Amino acid sequence: MANSPSHRFGQIIGDLLEEIMAPQFQSFCNERGLYLDKKGVRGNVRSGKKVSWVDKYGNSHDLDFVIEKGGSKNIRGRPLAFIEAAWRRYTKHSRNKAQEIQGAILPIAEKYDWDKPFLGVILAGVFTNGSLNQMRTSGFEVALFPYDSIISAFTSIGINAEFDENTPDATFQDAIDKIDIIPPEVRTKLKQSLVDVNQHLLDHFFAELQATLDRQIEQIVLIPLHGQQSEFMTILDAITFVENYSEDGLREGNFRKYEIIVRYSNGDKIDASFQNKEKAFSFLHYIEQGTVA
Repeated sequence: MANSPSHRFGQIIGDLLEEIMAPQFQSFCNERGLYLDKKGVRGNVRSGKKVSWVDKYGNSHDLDFVIEKGGSKNIRGRPLAFIEAAWRRYTKHSRNKAQEIQGAILPIAEKYDWDKPFLGVILAGVFTNGSLNQMRTSGFEVALFPYDSIISAFTSIGINAEFDENTPDATFQDAIDKIDIIPPEVRTKLKQSLVDVNQHLLDHFFAELQATLDRQIEQIVLIPLHGQQSEFMTILDAITFVENYSEDGLREGNFRKYEIIVRYSNGDKIDASFQNKEKAFSFLHYIEQGTVA
């Protein structure tokens, strides 16, 4: 399977997506003084070339792009965006890919919940509406380069890359061989063709990325909670307590915690609770430092 023409074509599309997006993400980051981590050597941060982050369960995941605040070649910064690129030819594989992406990124995003990172995915090929909706409802911004646009781009440089499950391996391999030897200037034309036909998708994706990374704090709600703890053995007892509870007037009681809600200009929200002032201070300072200038 690993040496099949289909697998090799998937690698080609994956490489193209990364080559197309890397300079655009780099330009975006340069304008904001942010660091773009992508595959390659990175000083003291990692020993290999893969972009790897550990989730809240201690599992490591390889990613395509991570945008960091305060990052450098030798220092890992705070994650502001996790972005993946993926290709699928058939709809029957698209739901699995969506779940794979979610399984890798969501536990990492949960670990860095105070940063409320942007979650994005650049897709190419064929994905069902269900798989796309699954990612979007999980918080991902999705840009899909349709399969027809991929085929059209290859056609523009004289290569027929259209195939299905009935295409003979020899025919498909012939197209792969031609793709592997295209000169740099033709590869540049191929990538530009893909960008031109999908520019509206990229514009929307970057608008959403900008809305998240350039967001500003609109409101901070801080609620010190005091009160006497009440415990019940049944739901009915709890309901009865609420029915009879008077909400008027001030009440005495032990301090319980600080509830803090941070609302941003793009609609993002962080809910946090802390048992003492020191932890509340740490949270507020962290949020203050995380705002992109």
